[in-house]
Parts: sequence; C-alpha cells; structure tokens
Amino acid sequence: MAGFSSIIGHEQIIEHLQNVISKDKVSHAWIFHGPDKSGKMALAKSFAMALQCEKHTGEGCMECHSCKQALSGSQPDIIYLQHEKPNTISVDDIRRQINSDISVKPYASPYKIYIVDEAEKMNLQAQNALLKTIEEPPAYGIILLLTTNTASFLPTIQSRCITLNLKVVPDRKIRAFLMEKYELPDYKADICTAFAQGNVGKAIQLAESEDFNEIKNAALQLLKRVREIDLYEMMEAVKHIGNYKLEINDYFDIMTIWYRDVLFYKATSDANHLIFKDEVYDIKKQASKSSYEGIELIIKALDKAKIRLNANVSFELVMELLLLTIKEN
Repeated sequence: MAGFSSIIGHEQIIEHLQNVISKDKVSHAWIFHGPDKSGKMALAKSFAMALQCEKHTGEGCMECHSCKQALSGSQPDIIYLQHEKPNTISVDDIRRQINSDISVKPYASPYKIYIVDEAEKMNLQAQNALLKTIEEPPAYGIILLLTTNTASFLPTIQSRCITLNLKVVPDRKIRAFLMEKYELPDYKADICTAFAQGNVGKAIQLAESEDFNEIKNAALQLLKRVREIDLYEMMEAVKHIGNYKLEINDYFDIMTIWYRDVLFYKATSDANHLIFKDEVYDIKKQASKSSYEGIELIIKALDKAKIRLNANVSFELVMELLLLTIKEN
C-alpha cells in the first residue's frame, strides 16, 4: 500500500477524501461499501495515512515519521479492530478496542482512527455499543467501517456515517495495470480482467496465482466434458479449486466467461474478441450445439449457484441443479 496514487480507479472517492482533508471538514464516521477485494482497505489505509501525514497535503508523503509507520502498519493512532470469532464482531470487541480506547488522546497525531474491516459482522449489541461512540465522538476520533453489505447496519448507524459506494473499475484500466505492473501477456491480462468484473483485487489475485494455467485448464476441461460427466465427478472437480486458494464462486466466474465467449461467437462468428481465444475450436463446437436461450440459461444458472452457495444452500443440491441445467442446454 502506497497512498492514493497507487489505487486503480475510484477517482471520485479519492477526490472527495482529499477535498475533505484539505478543507478540514473530516466527518467522524465513514462507511466504505463494496464487494470483497474491491479496494475498500486500500482506500481506508490511504485516507488514514493522509489524515495523519505531518505535511498535510491531502496525500500521504511516504517520507514523514507518521507515513513510514502507517506503511509498516505500526502507526499507534491508526488502529485496526481485531475479532477472535471468525464470523462475529462482538460487543466486547467494540467496547474494548474502540469505546474504552477512544477516550485516550492520540499519541502524536491529529486524529485517532479506527478501521473496522468486515464491519457487517458486528452483531446487534456491538452496533448499539458503537452507535454511542459515533453519536458523541471526541473531536479527534474517526471510525472507518468497511463492509460488503450496508443493509446489515442499523439505520441509526447508516444515518450518522458518510457512505462511499465503490464502483466497478473500467476493464481498460485493470487490463493496462496488469500488463504494466505484472508484465502479463495480453491474453492472460484479458482473462484476468474478464474474471475480475471491475474488481481490481480479484484481477490481482488471479494474476499473482502461480497456478493460473491449472485453474483455467481445470475449469475448461470440466466444461468440455460436462455433458458426459456425473454429479460426483463435477462436485470433486469443483471442490478441487480450494487447492488453488480460489473460492468456488471464482471457479463459477471462469465458467461464466467461457459461456459468454460461446454466446459471443454464436452471435458474431468473430474469434478475435473472445477472451479464451486459444479455445476457439471448442467454443465453436459448443456454439453450434447450443441455442441462444440455452447458453443464457446456463449463465443465469451459474449466477444462481453463487447466490445459493452464499445463502448456505447444500453444496450437493447447488451442483445438482447447475449440472442439470448445463446438461439440458
């Protein structure tokens, strides 16, 4: 992490944050809302570093004592909330790490900044405890709530925070960034960009994966044989994705890109704009066997499978419904 200038996209949010710093109109409570890996933490860290920077330019200078501490994660007045239970931020976490601590003045900075990642995990008691601090914060107190779901917050918390909704980053920016920073060849940058769907963190995750080709090939081999395989084989193949440190949803995203290529080729017969250009023979074959409606149903089924897994529907049932839809279309 190296300040606002290192962040890809989110220009309007960065401009807004720099404006409030330069005009000294910083609110005490903020919500950074966006999907997982979309840049919430990078923005929060850069904002905190800029607020504490000894040069007060609206951007962390990277050179002062405070910025160096922020970069190493050891700035004593930038506090990251920790929670022991993986799925819950408890009332004790909030009381001990924020409510009790915020009454102590900053060590050596203008502000005391609390960054709460995965803030949607706060239970009701934790939110009520935090609300008291948000309603009556000391002048130097700033709380940054990072979340994938603002709907999980009490309306009273939402109304007292400035909410920043992170938008998707344009594909061209992600592609250019991957080719420059990671020196990816264009075909690989295309796949990572399509996979990311506007989420820089997801693009980086795939770009940094040493198993990139294995992941892609495993998904494509499954798709090429999907009409012949049984449910057990498909479930085992999808479970195997965990070995590559990707989530099942990511695997479904790779499958979705394939079917979008099939749909695109069926509509245009143009292989030049496919994401999986090197798979044109099999894409052509799939396109000739499938109807437009059938391909669209499969793409919708992949989206539904992700939603169902997130809602804790049984893995076996989700895979059975998905496989059935693919085989029928």
